[in-house]
Amino acid sequence: MKKLLVITILIFSIHSQSQTYVKVNALTTMLAIPNVGIETSIGKKSTFQFDVLASPWKSIAGKPREFYTFTPEYRYHFKEKHNGFYVGAHIGASIFNFQKWNYLNTNQYEKGVGYFVGSTLGYQVKINDKFMLDCFLGGGWHQGFYKGYYIGTKERYETAEKYNKSGEWIPYRGGVMVSYKLN
Repeated sequence: MKKLLVITILIFSIHSQSQTYVKVNALTTMLAIPNVGIETSIGKKSTFQFDVLASPWKSIAGKPREFYTFTPEYRYHFKEKHNGFYVGAHIGASIFNFQKWNYLNTNQYEKGVGYFVGSTLGYQVKINDKFMLDCFLGGGWHQGFYKGYYIGTKERYETAEKYNKSGEWIPYRGGVMVSYKLN
């Protein structure tokens, strides 16, 4: 019974000290590619954010533009949580049916999955007690496993037996998150 009481007090103490924000990326949302997330305190100068970026567009101008990314990220704040500069480290996953940047003038596209490892640099500004802006930019290594197809015929253009692989260093995160504090 004592253990249960101690655990309960500990949980309520942590919860009362934590700040949790729900977030929407204003820049990507204006492009009809929603990016939503949640960020919560996990230490004196540390937070944890999980966000999802989704482009549900099966086709734009006849080219596939569908992708989804899932990004859990640890953040260290130099000044104080939710106010000032921070750096983040993340490992995430992606699902895509997309024409890569170096295939834009072709009739080829890729369908597959991937993972990414990278970092984020950002700056947060409190507007008032409930609202905050989070300006950030990030990138890193993305490793994709895909099958390449021709648009229209859906025949494979590459010769890999199962999945082709593609890895590259790229910027893949950025924007301005409008954040609302829940507690």
